[in-house]
Amino acid sequence: MARHFTPEEANLLLPRVEPLLRGLVEQRRALREQQETLAAFQAKARGNGGVSRGPEVLAARQAVERLTARIRQGLEEVQALGCVVKDLDMGLVDFPAIRNGVEVYLCYRLGEDRIAFWHGTDEGYSSRKPLADEPD
Repeated sequence: MARHFTPEEANLLLPRVEPLLRGLVEQRRALREQQETLAAFQAKARGNGGVSRGPEVLAARQAVERLTARIRQGLEEVQALGCVVKDLDMGLVDFPAIRNGVEVYLCYRLGEDRIAFWHGTDEGYSSRKPLADEPD
């Protein structure tokens, strides 16, 4: 990991990260909807022996391509800030940090007011621990 954040630095970066993450979550939701639309068209085509080439199918394919590109770009923007996007369905992003001499992640979930939790680099969201419980 190239950069390490203090909790204060991570909190100061949230006004930049939060809107990017919010956009990624929304685009991920829209992508999933378009993928489900395509899957339904493909299932229908398999059922009647036809092919899926109508304008609705083309529009769904173009939407999938466009959303995939936007998500890729958004992920790159968040990563360029030094953060690690963990889960777009939950809106999770981690900030690499050093805590008591050990590399960890400061954990943020979309909708939280501030960075208040951390977990080990080999752990995830379910292993979050409050920052307030242990001194740095």
